[in-house]
Amino acid sequence: MDVITALILDPAAWAALLTLVVMEVVLGIDNLVFISILTNKLPEAQRPRARAIGMFGALALRVALLGSVFIIVSLKQPVLHLFGHGFSWRDLILLAGGLFLLYKATTEIIESTDGKAHGDSDKKPQKAISGLASAIVQILLLDLVFSVDSILTAVGMTDHLPIMIVAVLIAVGLMFVASGPIAAFIHKHPSVVMLALGFLLMIGVMLIMEGFGQHVDKGYIYAAMAFAGFIEVLQMLRRKAAKD
Repeated sequence: MDVITALILDPAAWAALLTLVVMEVVLGIDNLVFISILTNKLPEAQRPRARAIGMFGALALRVALLGSVFIIVSLKQPVLHLFGHGFSWRDLILLAGGLFLLYKATTEIIESTDGKAHGDSDKKPQKAISGLASAIVQILLLDLVFSVDSILTAVGMTDHLPIMIVAVLIAVGLMFVASGPIAAFIHKHPSVVMLALGFLLMIGVMLIMEGFGQHVDKGYIYAAMAFAGFIEVLQMLRRKAAKD
């Protein structure tokens, strides 16, 4: 209890908490985009439940990983050597996640360009249930990848476990609140879907590079995403002006 009180009264602890919350939210953007695209393919009645389960899974995974923080740190130790390069469990998880994102984004792009409608799920209850289960499994798998990277970032920023836990709780809470509006925005503007899938392809490549030990400054990635998003906003304004 004395430790908690000391942290509450320590301005440096509050600064670390604020910084960590911002970092966790930024790192969770790609997870949020993936969840939004995946859940938008479900019947409308199932989307909130899928998003809630996905975000709760992210929270549960992060808290569980924080509870075994020393094991998480050890994930950086090489366990496999191929072609003169050592791969840790973290590297292998990032590689698997990156490959999965590339596969998923590519298949989604192919489906989108084929012009096949996904809105008939409401007419097929069994298919809808299967789709919900598949979406939840895929969300949880990506939650694991992003959670490992998120927790390793948290461990590198502070030594205080209570700060890490509070930061994760706040960040996931903010992401949960934002998940609905973001999913609705993507659903309302189909052109944004292709942009978001492009983001996922870029993030997949980044994860693979990280898995091979090539550090990528995420600031460049998010700057590119922000610039592309800004251009898309201008395009939407132009289309709206043309209609008026």
